[in-house]
Formats: sequence, structure tokens, C-alpha cells
Amino acid sequence: MKQLLAMSVAATIAMMSGPNAPSAQVGECATDAMLVFDGSTSMAEISFETGPNTRIVEARQAIRRAMPDIAPYRRVGLMTYGPGTGGACANVDLRFGPVENAAGPVIAAIDGLRPDGLTPLTAAVQQAAEAMDYRNSPGVVVLVTDGNETCGGRPCEMARAFRATARDLVVHVIGFRAEVDFFAWNNPEQDPLTDTTVARCLADETGGLFVTTETVDELVAALQSTLGCPVIGVGPAQMKTRPV
Repeated sequence: MKQLLAMSVAATIAMMSGPNAPSAQVGECATDAMLVFDGSTSMAEISFETGPNTRIVEARQAIRRAMPDIAPYRRVGLMTYGPGTGGACANVDLRFGPVENAAGPVIAAIDGLRPDGLTPLTAAVQQAAEAMDYRNSPGVVVLVTDGNETCGGRPCEMARAFRATARDLVVHVIGFRAEVDFFAWNNPEQDPLTDTTVARCLADETGGLFVTTETVDELVAALQSTLGCPVIGVGPAQMKTRPV
């Protein structure tokens, strides 16, 4: 099992600005972004790992804190998945494409989200990229998820296709109290020899950042470092990251 490395937000931003940084770096705020947010059933679970609050309660807190510092500087859109009137894997919902001053709409949408359904994260990221016309325009996708693909999607295959066909698309993956199901039949690309969600390959293949977060502070820091800009005053909060 690979050891987790604790890095400050400042160190993470420095890493993304270095010689191996993705082409659509943090700080290029003219580049539109889509936030892809996990609204699956597990976001509402209470367990020993989640503590007294469900994941969705603390994720809402993080969104409320992070978005007002991000929205003035970057156009942000929102895609959610999980709840809806379709089947458990059919509910991928484009709330809105990248818009200016998106803090209010993003916060309202996440506050109103009632977790349900499974995790079609591959389809959600694909549709988020399409919403930014990724073949012709640069874009950033930030996926916030608490686990694996559970609807049969192949995120690694899709990420390789992005690399081949996108003009300039970077996908960052933020795991929030993420749990990995190594043997799920509906997660065909998961490697049972690793302890990392299969969604990591979205970041690996597109030059993005893969971050694991356990607390509200860590999730705020991860959102600010992937969606935000250097002009934002980011505090010294710590987060866990695996080298990409």
C-alpha cells in the first residue's frame, strides 16, 4: 500500500505550476471549469468512517466556504449524478454550464441535493467535458466523489480518449472519504491490487491532480487548489495527496 503524503495547499499549487504541470494549470482562470459532484446514496450514509455527520452534510459546508472565493475569478458549471427519476445509473444532471459568479447557484444546487442512486461518474465526467466543447476549447473538470464507478463505465478508457482528442482538458479528482470496492462487477477497470479508486486514472491520464480528503477543511483546500487562482488567499490547511 502506498503511503499517503501530507502536503500543504501552497505546495500542491507549486507542484501544479512546475515543469510537469498540466497545460490547463490552476491560475489560468480564463479556462472554464465544470464541477462534477457525487450525489449517490453513499453520500448520505453514516458509519464509523464518516463520524456524526454524513458526507453530504460536510460536503455542503465545504462548498459554501470554497465557492465564494472561486466564483469571482473563474466561470464554473455544475454536473451532479445519483438522484433523479430515472434508473439508479441513469441520473446524470447538467445543472448549468460554466457561468460567471456561480457561487450562489452551485451552493443552492448542492444544498438541495438529496443523495440517491449509484455512481455513474464516467458518464458524468464525459457529459461535463461535452458541456465545455472539450474537443475545441480548453477546460477543467473537477470530480468530487466518495468512491468508485458503479455503473459499468470505463473512466481510464475515456481518459485516454480525452488525451487523444481534447484540445486541452485537465481532469482533477477529489476523493472525499472515498471507499474502494475492489470486487464490484459494475466497476470493470478497478485493479484489486491497488488501494485507490479507479477514478484516479482520470487525473493520471490528463495531467490532473488526484487528492484524498477526509475533513471539511481538506475538501475546501482541494476545491480551492483545483478550481481557484493564485490571487485567492488560501490558508495553511493540510490535505492528503498521492503523487501523480
